Amino acid sequence: MLDFFSIFSKGGIVLWYFQGTSQLFTPSINALIKSVILQERSGNNSFTHDALTLKYKLDNEFELVFVVGYQKILQLSYIDKFLTDIQLEFRNRYKNVLQNKANVLVYGYDFDETFNKMLKSCEEESRKEAQAGRKMRTFGESEKSKKTVDSMIVNKKEDKKGKGKENKPVKNVGAKEPAPPVEVPTKPQPEPAVNGDGLDEETIRRNREKMFASMSGKKKPSSPVAKKMEPPKKKGKQATKWDLNGTTKDMSSLDFSSKLEGGKEAAINAQNETPSMEERACVGKMKGGLEDILTQYEDEEDDYEETPTKTSSSSGSSGGGMFSMFKNLVGSKALTADDLQPALDKMRDHLIAKNVAGDIAVKLCDSVGAKLEGKVLGTFTTIATTVKKTLEEACVQLLVPKRRIDILRDAMEAKQKNRPFVITFCGVNGVGKSTNLAKICFWLVENGFRVLIAACDTFRAGAVEQLRTHTRKLNALHPPEAHNGQTMVHLYEKGYGKDAAGIALEAINYARDCRHDVVLVDTAGRMQDNEPLMKALSKLIKVNQPDLVLFVGEALVGNEAVDQLTKFNQALADHSNMTNPRLIDGIILTKFDTIDDKVGAAISMTYITGQPIVFVGTGQTYTDLRNLNAKAVVNALLKA
Repeated sequence: MLDFFSIFSKGGIVLWYFQGTSQLFTPSINALIKSVILQERSGNNSFTHDALTLKYKLDNEFELVFVVGYQKILQLSYIDKFLTDIQLEFRNRYKNVLQNKANVLVYGYDFDETFNKMLKSCEEESRKEAQAGRKMRTFGESEKSKKTVDSMIVNKKEDKKGKGKENKPVKNVGAKEPAPPVEVPTKPQPEPAVNGDGLDEETIRRNREKMFASMSGKKKPSSPVAKKMEPPKKKGKQATKWDLNGTTKDMSSLDFSSKLEGGKEAAINAQNETPSMEERACVGKMKGGLEDILTQYEDEEDDYEETPTKTSSSSGSSGGGMFSMFKNLVGSKALTADDLQPALDKMRDHLIAKNVAGDIAVKLCDSVGAKLEGKVLGTFTTIATTVKKTLEEACVQLLVPKRRIDILRDAMEAKQKNRPFVITFCGVNGVGKSTNLAKICFWLVENGFRVLIAACDTFRAGAVEQLRTHTRKLNALHPPEAHNGQTMVHLYEKGYGKDAAGIALEAINYARDCRHDVVLVDTAGRMQDNEPLMKALSKLIKVNQPDLVLFVGEALVGNEAVDQLTKFNQALADHSNMTNPRLIDGIILTKFDTIDDKVGAAISMTYITGQPIVFVGTGQTYTDLRNLNAKAVVNALLKA
């Protein structure tokens, strides 16, 4: 029932394998190594590739990986136990060989007969358990058997006694009871005269007044005492009156544009779109690749990369910190799950405090624990240093992209093929898509590319005007005179309420005809739960097939980042109706200058998508665009 079983070293050398079918399993194992083991996602020991389910187990002492594969439709309950048994048997049988690393690669591992026996035994046990069905628990195995009869009876009586004592009044024995009050004889008062109906004279008088008042149509005169007794009446909701608020009749008094003299109105608009001296000074400073992101912790990298002796002494003197609980453990012993669990719990809380999503923090800690469990440390190696280094390597490995995205190189290659390089921007509302699109446009123009901006946000009021203002400003910073008479930035717009996918298609065809090098497609902001807008985005990407789909997200979000990226990818996959749907290719992380050291959103986004962070926004000017520095981000993440 198993397709294959493989035992290989972490260096990639296969020591022994079993193949139950003729299907080639090498691509599945390569996908497991590339997507899970190298990406530090080994917290969950299950992985799915094509029609196969792969279960794996790491042996950190001998640096081995045990992998078993079977068909995804099968439900094999004995796999986990079988995998553990094979690991223990292989370790015990070839322990002397594995300790001598020089003989590991040349030794012949005769493990076929033992493997077949263990596999047959596990399959028979599983078959017997399935036939026997679920066994009823005995009384000794139940929780009720752990309680004694005396304890249950005593507890019930005590509860009844306690309830009875609470309800009964407490009698004061020592104090004397107060004497009954003495009744003083009073003079009898005359009773009011009552008629035959049982009404006194005062009630008859009031009833007559009410009748005469109703007949005459006049209200009953209220006495000052009655006025005081009446409750105050509630006032109705008053309409809010705003300043300078009027109707169409007041439009002439509210129109201030007509009061501008001559060309003063055009002068004001030109002044708003004219770059300042600071913006003009930035021209020419963004040629080539972007600079890396700099944080206030980058200068402290030397303090972070300290020696083991210094680390242990500092952690011992402070008595706190994320790794101080390892100070009582010694080297020359294999780390167990019980040793690591307290520190992993504290590490998880630390990551969540740094804005890492809760689920991602748990998975990252499980991955670190799986990587360290069973590892034997040297005598002079402190556990605190080992755990910190392992976590640092895991986070850096997450942030380093699996594939490099070089937009300048790809745009130049597309230019040589006489076609535009298309980038689509998507994301939720208010994250800065249009602003960062303008930053990227400025960077591309600095490197000599002609850019066409497609205004496909036909939903938000003012979106087209915002891009028009950016276009005029960018052309003012890079006038045609400086580029052989060519206008470097154009805006393709069709107004509001139109189909965004159609506008993007027309813009790409226009760019191809007019020899534009890059097309930047701006889309409307949409929440991940808005199904109509998500369908429109999926249609835009499916119809136009852009070269790059970038998700724009805030660095301020925590758990919301996981929900946004998961649902965006899921919506693109569901509504594309394709075998291999087009998903998000990269991430733009905005508002990075507002988060101090809470950089956890970068970890959450890259862990969910497995895609790199292409750009980092650090401000509101055109030059506030950076590359991600993985080491600086991890340094800020691990700083207490």
